[in-house]
Amino acid sequence: MNYIVLDLEWNQGRKDSTNFKRLPFEVIEIGAAKLDDNFNIVDQFGSIVKPRLHRHLHPAIRELLSYDESLLRTGRPFYEVYQEFEDWCGDDYMFCTWGPLDLIHLQQNMDYYYFDHLPYPLKYYDIQEIYARTKLNDASIHPSLENAVEKMKIPIDGAFHCAKNDAYYTAKVFQKISHRRLSDMCSVDCYHYPTCEEEEITVRHSNYTEYISRTFPDKKIAMADDHVSSMNCYKCNRKLKTKIKWFSNNSYQISVGKCWTHGLQCGKIKFKPAKYDELFVIKRVEKINKKEYERIRDRQKQIQAKRMEKRHQKQNAS
Repeated sequence: MNYIVLDLEWNQGRKDSTNFKRLPFEVIEIGAAKLDDNFNIVDQFGSIVKPRLHRHLHPAIRELLSYDESLLRTGRPFYEVYQEFEDWCGDDYMFCTWGPLDLIHLQQNMDYYYFDHLPYPLKYYDIQEIYARTKLNDASIHPSLENAVEKMKIPIDGAFHCAKNDAYYTAKVFQKISHRRLSDMCSVDCYHYPTCEEEEITVRHSNYTEYISRTFPDKKIAMADDHVSSMNCYKCNRKLKTKIKWFSNNSYQISVGKCWTHGLQCGKIKFKPAKYDELFVIKRVEKINKKEYERIRDRQKQIQAKRMEKRHQKQNAS
C-alpha cells in the first residue's frame, strides 16, 4: 500500500455571490507526495488548476500565495487535473493530510464536477493531529506545518503555501514521526456522513473510541437517542457509570463516566451541520485522570452558577 500525502490550495468566493453557494472554495492547485510502505518518497505530483467560478483571488488568499491570477490562467481545468491525479494515485493507497480541510474541499470540487465519490467510510491519516498527539502530547493543539517543519529541523527548500511543496514537507514530517502504532491513529472523513442507522460508524482505538451518527432534525432529538447519549468504555465497551451528566460547554456537549476496570472517561459530542437543516453527531470517549475530571466538574459548576444568576436577573427584572 502507498501513502498519498495530499495538499491543496483553494480560492474563496464572495459570500454574497451565487457562485459561493454553488462552490464556496474552489481548488486552484493540487500537490501530492507518494510514499511506499517503507515511507520512502517515490514520486511527486503538482499542477495548477484554472478556476472556473472564482477567477479573482480573495484578498486573504492572495496574501498567502506566492503567485497571482496570471499563473492561474495558465492552469488546466479541475476535471482534467483531478483525473490525472486519480490515475497517478493508483489503486491501493491511503490519503494523508495536514488537517481535515483538504479532503473536504477536494470532495466539494469533485461533487461540483460530478466525479464518483471516494470510498465510504473514508479513513485517512491526519498528520497534524498525529504530530500534535505524539510530539506535543496534546491532540487538541493545531500547529502550523511551518512550525512542525522548523521544530523537526527539516530543510526548507521552497516556499510554503505551494501545494506541491507543502505536500513534500508534510511527507517529511510523516517520515519522522513514530509509525509503531500508526494503524491506531487513523481518522474518518465526515464530508459524506451516515444517513441511516446501518451506516453509522464506530472506530475503536487503543485510547479512545469515535462514533459518527446518522442525521437528526435538531440537537434535542439527537441527545434523546440512546446511541448518541450512551457512554461505553473505550476499552471493554461496558456501559459507564455516570459521574457527570451531559452539559453544554461552548461548542460541544461533555460528560464523564467511570468503568470499574478502566477508570474515568470523558465523552465529547460535537454537532455537525448536514443537508436539509439537519445535523449529525461526532462523539469521542477517552480516558482521563482525576485532575481532568475535577476540572470538568468545576467547569460544570461555573456554567450552572451563571445560568442561575441569569435566571435571578430575569426574575428581578420582571
